[in-house]
Formats: sequence, structure tokens, C-alpha cells
Amino acid sequence: MTACAIETATGGGTRGHGGWSPAADGSYAARLVAGTAGPYVERWTLSGPEPYVVALPAARPEPADCQVLALADGRVLVARPEGAASTTPTAHRLALLYPTGPETGELPLGTVQSGTVTLLPAAPDGRSALLMTPNGRATRVWQVTGPGTEGGPRPVADVPGTCVSGHWLDREGRLLALNRRSGETPAKAVAVDLARGGTTSPLLQITEESQDEVVLADADSGLLLVRSDAPGETRLGWGVLGSHRPVRFPEALHMPEVRLEPFAVQPGQALVPEDAAVALRADGPNGTWVAWWRPGTRLRHLAAPRGWLPGAGLLGATGELRLPYEPCGLARAHPAVEPPPTAARTAATGAPPGARGGSGAAPATAARREAEPGPLATAPSPPRPRGDGPHADALDEALHTLDRTAAEGPSPGAEAGTGSSRPVPLQQAPLP
Repeated sequence: MTACAIETATGGGTRGHGGWSPAADGSYAARLVAGTAGPYVERWTLSGPEPYVVALPAARPEPADCQVLALADGRVLVARPEGAASTTPTAHRLALLYPTGPETGELPLGTVQSGTVTLLPAAPDGRSALLMTPNGRATRVWQVTGPGTEGGPRPVADVPGTCVSGHWLDREGRLLALNRRSGETPAKAVAVDLARGGTTSPLLQITEESQDEVVLADADSGLLLVRSDAPGETRLGWGVLGSHRPVRFPEALHMPEVRLEPFAVQPGQALVPEDAAVALRADGPNGTWVAWWRPGTRLRHLAAPRGWLPGAGLLGATGELRLPYEPCGLARAHPAVEPPPTAARTAATGAPPGARGGSGAAPATAARREAEPGPLATAPSPPRPRGDGPHADALDEALHTLDRTAAEGPSPGAEAGTGSSRPVPLQQAPLP
């Protein structure tokens, strides 16, 4: 593990829990934390040999529901709700925060007149930031930093329906996968082409009745992590953008009483999605820990470092996993090259051995390793999920073509909203 120094600008205080939002290149991250005088923004610098933290308290405490996003130049975007009453915001005031010696510099960016705002993940160029607001029966996508925003936030797309989250599909910052809910229809993922004025086309539709959402996307390999109830229950699966292979729902990602949430994917695996590793947060009845998986392999379970910010972390191109922990540190591991656990499998408790109850609790092995340099401890795996076997993946396939032409939008002259994706009923998925 890596220790680090902490820099605190004037007005800093104690730390609480909050989101951890990395820049596109992983050089910085930001989160909102609790302080003695109220919430403030905290910036993590990750590009050096040792991470360090700078507190960025503003002139007044940040609202508790303020959203933050780190940019690759070290500045931090904040979206502050404001209105006549703190419980009913009517607008969001945007600004960039940055350290200026012992103080915090602030660059106002303007205001978006909406009480509901969703910041999208950092754009691939590292400079641009986008957010979503409801706009009647549609969702408006705004660009708030980067080229073209000198005059303030500008709308770049209007997507029919209510979009709740999004992920980038390419390195150019052109294609977005948005999870959309429209009226009484099930949630579906759509592709939005920002270079064509927000042209929308189908991206993921396993069946007409199923809830199909993208939970993580990798622009290099095309790997998509999806969540769908098409298999008869809500399951985590994977597919490949532009491939004619089906979406698969492997038993390795199916653990009763445990929820798996992907939070990082290994970049740089161009056109080789099977080589792209995925880091996941695992929440069971008795605790929270880290899981590691690669298509075609079994799920591996790692003991999280004490003080881990649950669901936060980065995967590098070499496969190095970096997990931030409080007050300021990064635990490092290479799960792909480290030996698998040899301890016996444990009872079906929903947690690796030694895990303590409560969010963020880590197996006891992590506490022993915290004072020592080196990789994360590896927790023995929970028991094999029901139905595991050599053909388990095939039996749980949901067939759907994730055609890249759908993601790229219709050709000029074609109507918006059309695509070549053709869902095939789940029961017709062929066996290998």
C-alpha cells in the first residue's frame, strides 16, 4: 500500500464519506466530504509516485447534495443546487475549483435552470464535462466545460424519455450510452451521437419486456457490462459493442444474496474484450469487499483495505488495481498475476472469510496487511454459485446483437431512432 501526505487549504476539517470521481486519465479524483464547518470538496492527486489530497473549501460550505467531477487539468467541477428552499432546488450553479496556495480559487461557469442535475462521467478528452437535466418528456444533455463553452453551458442533445445514467462509448467523446426510461416502457440503453445533434438509436434491447441497462463501458475493447432481467431475474452480463456475439450472463457474476457493481475496467485492450479485466464492488449480508473478473474466468475476491471508499478505484492498462482508502492512500494489486487463494471455500454467508458487518468492512487479512507494503490480501472465494458448470454461460445467454452501426447512429437521411439491432427471444439463444 502507498501512504501519502495531506495538504489542507485554509478552512479544512475532518473527513466524512462521499463519492469519488476520477478524471478521464486517472490523474486526479474528487469527492465531497464532511468538515467541521460543513461539507467541502477534496481533490486527490494520483499521477505522482505517492497520492496526496488537497482540501478545497469554498467561501461557504457546499450543499450536502453538491455533485463533483475532477478534470484532467486538476480543476474540480462542482454543481451546487440552489433555490428558495434547500429541499426544493430550482437551479444548479456551476463552478471550477482549484488550489491557489492556502486558498481555493473559483471560476464561475454559469447556472443551469433545473432542480435536477446528473453529472456524466468525465469525457475522454479530459477537459469537457457534460450533465443531464429533465426537459419535459425528454432529457437535455449540456456541455458545461471544454471547447465551445466560453459563453456558458450549452445544450448539445435532447433525448426523448428520462435518462438516468450514461457511459462513453468512444475515445473521441462523440458517442454516449444513456440508460433511458420512457413512460411505462422498460428501461433500455440507447446510443446518442453528439456529433449529429444528439441522434438517438437503439443500443441494448434483449427482449421488448426486459429492463436492459449498460452499467459500464470500455471504449478501447468495446466491452459492455449490462444489467438485465431478461434471464428471469436481474443479472449482470457482458457483451461487445460492434460484435455479433450474444450478451452473456455468466454464473461467475451470479451470487445469491450478493450484489455486484462494476466500477472500473482495464483500458488499452484494443479489440480484445476478453483481456479486459473488471473490478467490482461486492455487497453481501455481512460486508463489502472487492471482486475481480475477466470474461471467461471465475470471479476472484479480494480483501478491501481498511478505510476503502466503497465502489471507488482504477484499473490501469497493465492490470494494476488501485483502491483509494481514507484518510489518503492507494492500495495496489495485480490480481491477474497474483496466485489464486488456496484456503477452503466458506459457508454461504455472503462475504469472504474474516469480513465484518457494515458498509466498507474488510476481511481481517486486510487489517494485517495495511501496515505492510505490498499487494492487497486475497480473500478466499465464497462457495460456487448454483448452476455453475462448463456450460453455465451458454445456458444463461441472452441473445442480442450489439451492432456498432446502431451505436454510430443512422446514416445521413435515415430517421432518428432506427438501428439494425434485432433482439432475439431469450429461449432461442443457441448453445455453443
